Amino acid sequence: MNPLWLPVVAAQGLWVRSKTERMPPAAGPTEGSVGDGSGPPVRIGVLGESTAAGCGVGTHEEGFPVFLARELAARTGRTVEWQVVGENGATLRHIRHRLMAGLGEQLDVALLLAGVNDVLARRTPREWGDDLGAIVDGLAGRAQHVVVTGTPPFGSLPSPPRVLAGYLAEQAAGLDEASRRVCAEQRQATWIGSEVLLPTGPEFFARDGFHPGATGYRRWAEAVADHLAERRGDLLAPAG
Repeated sequence: MNPLWLPVVAAQGLWVRSKTERMPPAAGPTEGSVGDGSGPPVRIGVLGESTAAGCGVGTHEEGFPVFLARELAARTGRTVEWQVVGENGATLRHIRHRLMAGLGEQLDVALLLAGVNDVLARRTPREWGDDLGAIVDGLAGRAQHVVVTGTPPFGSLPSPPRVLAGYLAEQAAGLDEASRRVCAEQRQATWIGSEVLLPTGPEFFARDGFHPGATGYRRWAEAVADHLAERRGDLLAPAG
């Protein structure tokens, strides 16, 4: 971005921060199970920032982890046990050093939802890559498969003005490229870019115009389930 636009970016950032409603985390249990199928259960763990914590919806029943559990249970005919460890405002470094220890062991799939706060904090791709590499290696010791989701499509968010959205999208692209490299180096890990969610519309977002609402979390979970079915068909084979 042309440096001459940076004062505009700063002013728009302050304006958005002052006007955007701070959404609380989703209420309810942070672990549970879905379905009553036969065979061994599928065990998933979700780790991350406000999107893992369910900001934008009232309870985890409307959030990403439970929607993903329902989708996997329907596709496999197996019970899906889910757990989520998330915190609003968490950067990748906070996730690495504070939150990851709370995630369970012996998972089939561990998913990382992060990036917004690191973009807003203007962390460099190198800083991001160092923390992500440590997290991916740690999750690979807990799960058969690790999924890292891309940073959100900032250009499609309703809340940021155009100049600010473009700046954030540019910053996010650098982190996503680092994520691709990290996941390519770890056999158990794959990266899913946010383009799988496009196009988005007003119904995708919560009332703050920033976090997903129930429809957005459901669509996101469906996209991840499609990815797992394509890449890990053995893991998600129907019971029997």
